[in-house]
Amino acid sequence: MTIDLSYSPEVTDLVARTRTFIDDVVLPLENKFAGDIVAAGGDDLRRDLNAQAKEAGIFAPHAPVEFGGLGLNMSDRSPVFTAAGRSTFGPVALHLGAPDEGNVHMLAEVASPTQKDRYLAPLAKGEIRSAFAMTEPSPGAGADPNALRTHAVRVPGGWKINGMKRFITGADGAGMWIIMARTKGEPGDRGGATMFLAPAGTPGIEVGRYVHTYDRGMIGGHCEVTFTDVFVPDEDVLGEPDEGYRYAQVRLGPARMTHVMRWMGVAERAHDIALDYVGTREGFGGKLGDLGMIQQMVANNEIDLAATRALLTNACWELDQGEHASNSTSIAKTYGAEAFSRILDRCVQMCGGLGVSEDLPLARLANEVRPFRIYDGPSEVHRWALAKRAVGRARKAREAGVRNV
Repeated sequence: MTIDLSYSPEVTDLVARTRTFIDDVVLPLENKFAGDIVAAGGDDLRRDLNAQAKEAGIFAPHAPVEFGGLGLNMSDRSPVFTAAGRSTFGPVALHLGAPDEGNVHMLAEVASPTQKDRYLAPLAKGEIRSAFAMTEPSPGAGADPNALRTHAVRVPGGWKINGMKRFITGADGAGMWIIMARTKGEPGDRGGATMFLAPAGTPGIEVGRYVHTYDRGMIGGHCEVTFTDVFVPDEDVLGEPDEGYRYAQVRLGPARMTHVMRWMGVAERAHDIALDYVGTREGFGGKLGDLGMIQQMVANNEIDLAATRALLTNACWELDQGEHASNSTSIAKTYGAEAFSRILDRCVQMCGGLGVSEDLPLARLANEVRPFRIYDGPSEVHRWALAKRAVGRARKAREAGVRNV
């Protein structure tokens, strides 16, 4: 059986135009402001770059066509998102960054027609930003979503939500919210969560302090948010009550892969910078790139990039087939997150003093990719889930009389 891994001429052209836009328009801004998107202009910059991306025909490649996007599937998104991800400002410029991209994907799959008109349409077009409020302070939900403590109770005409969230990306200035709250059971119980939609300005939503993190490429921060008697009418329940965790899976698997795509761009850019340096820097009687120890680091970068691309391609194919792809997305996410950290560390090392200086972007890019080993599930949680599934499959096979040895 022949497997065709090529992209259509339309996708290849979109990748090329995206790369040109990033190199000519976005990277100079990122470098000028040392990767700090708030210092570069925040939402004003976002709106300006979005307008330029629309003019270039590369805006929102993932969003449904009827809402102003290009409607690409997961496989075709991969090289486009990677091209955009070469700049830490790129995802904002093309409106394909977290959390908006994942929220667009989930709303397109789950929201009612009325909800799509009210929430998805302005979000997909870049008229507003969004926030996905699930993570909580200890002992609430984090890597273990079953620990959810924010709760919602029925009241006439809808629900009232109370609780506190933390690390909510893009919260400051969000035009809409997706709020995960417990509507059944107790913290620690499986299931029983519901997703609620709320527009900006809903009484009772208070954005608190920024939790400062390594990365500087997100608008709206990673904030603490308090929900106090937040009323959400029944028509703004996303999907069915008590089914929030099931709907979250619609978002999480693809969102993990689009994170891999975006940070792949950062890793490729860092590798290119290091290759340029070791290919021209003289030392020890020749070019650094001719030394065996440097060549080993270059080769290991090539291997990590190729392996991540292969795992990403497989996971995206499964998602495009309508599969949950729980294993393949966990594997690609875990390997990619760790590979990118290794790649950036090697690139810094190959460039020596310049690598840790501000003359090159490598040190700050290393800070940008490091959180990915925690975001979208720590590596340890994914390994635990993978091992649990593997042991479960082996037990079922033995019970079915299938001998593996």
